[in-house]
Amino acid sequence: MTDTQTTAPPQPPAPQGPPPTQPPPDVESKGRFRFPSAFTVLVFLAVVMWALTFVIPAGEYKTNSEGGPIPGTYHEVPAPLNFKQKTEDLFLSPVNGLYGNEEAKSGYVEPEPSGPGFLFGSAGVFLFVLAIGGFIAVMFGTGALDRGIARLAYRVRDRGWLMIVAIMVVFSILGSVEGMSEETLGFYGLIVPLMLALGYDRMVAVGVIMLGAGVGVMGSTVNPFSIGIASGFAGVSIGDGIGLRLVMWIVLTAITIAYVARYAHRVLQTPGRSLVGFAPGDRERAAATASEAEPPALTDRHKLVIAGVVLTFAFMIFSIIPWAEIFSGSGAEPYSWELDWWFPQLTVLFIVAAVLLGILGGLGEKRITDTMSHGAADILAPALIIVFARGITVIMHNNAITDSVLHAMESVASGTSQAIFAPLIFLVNLPLAFLIPSTSGHATLAMPILAPLGDFANVSRSLVITAWNAASGWINLITPTSGVVMGGIALAKVGYDRYVRFIAPLLAILFVVTAAFLAGAALIE
Repeated sequence: MTDTQTTAPPQPPAPQGPPPTQPPPDVESKGRFRFPSAFTVLVFLAVVMWALTFVIPAGEYKTNSEGGPIPGTYHEVPAPLNFKQKTEDLFLSPVNGLYGNEEAKSGYVEPEPSGPGFLFGSAGVFLFVLAIGGFIAVMFGTGALDRGIARLAYRVRDRGWLMIVAIMVVFSILGSVEGMSEETLGFYGLIVPLMLALGYDRMVAVGVIMLGAGVGVMGSTVNPFSIGIASGFAGVSIGDGIGLRLVMWIVLTAITIAYVARYAHRVLQTPGRSLVGFAPGDRERAAATASEAEPPALTDRHKLVIAGVVLTFAFMIFSIIPWAEIFSGSGAEPYSWELDWWFPQLTVLFIVAAVLLGILGGLGEKRITDTMSHGAADILAPALIIVFARGITVIMHNNAITDSVLHAMESVASGTSQAIFAPLIFLVNLPLAFLIPSTSGHATLAMPILAPLGDFANVSRSLVITAWNAASGWINLITPTSGVVMGGIALAKVGYDRYVRFIAPLLAILFVVTAAFLAGAALIE
């Protein structure tokens, strides 16, 4: 799913579809450096940020009616916390990151404020992520999606290029609307032998699966794990900027599909040009797989489940888009039929949808509840990453250094043309995305700074979100800190060095095209 740190769908009793995926193997040799997990990186960043509160002066901006900082109004203020309070703030940062409340009068965030306040923590996002996990677990648990992809692969088995296009389009759509990522690990056992049977190599299978879903995530339109969470922390609707993101998704997906199809054709015509070659028995085993009987047809239940999945995401898109602003301009009064839903309502939507999908799929009450529980449990890690990342934001907020950091970047942003600023956001987010592959964690950490920074450069917050998401998706196509990348190439038996060689030209193309999109969008805003 959208979040690159989520786990593969759970395997409920008597599962259908591909065999259960195993955790990505440890690709590091014993005794060699192993890159720390996102949790370790965030704990380290929290301690570093806490230390910086003793160095960075406290300060604040005056704000406008919408809460945005007013350029030129920054001024330093006395440090609000002493050493003991700073230390306690660090200790409580994960708790504040979940359900810390900002006191209305003082602005201080703590678990139990002494006066009236509002939620500053990420409890709403946390529950939403768990609900998504339960929904997707049920969706896969019915076997409908697995069966559908197997049927698609079988029908186009004699037209390899068409199978490449069809599967990549499906995976890209799922990546764009729900962040499909770790779920792809379950399809290597199905697609690798099919690709080999068609005369392609294992790298083609990796490209079809990993790049298909990955470019979809890079071109996310309404991905709740990236665009949704980033929009929440930026204070804009998830529907803002959807037009640009849709065009980017179409173009980036087309480029990626053409790239993989071109390589596949080259291997088919000249097997010696394969970057990975063919292991002994590859083609024999694959040919046997290809000669198997046609996969069972979709049952009526499967068709209902697939229709339910499509309707759920279609309704989600409808419920969050500000239709009046699209048709009547910014600030227009919402239409009477607009829902204007956000995390609370979307959380309930996916819980209800999961139950309905389970009923349509014939899972039964116990299996539905078990599958939803397992799905929520499997996605707990990225949900906690959001909490930890939000805790770092609380440290900055309580020590009044968020505006100070913003002020340090204000002069750069104010003096940078819009055409340069948007691609610059894309560029500067690449190293942070490398350290924190979780899109949701990355959004939670970076967006409170990046969104108002766009205000100084007269770049819309929705465009800042689009640039940030593209950076996160781009780096996660190759980063060795991603379990999707390392697990995928391990399952396909492809070396990381060969994968880097395969994808490097595509990364360069995507980088240039994305930068051009962002610069052009900034100029015409």
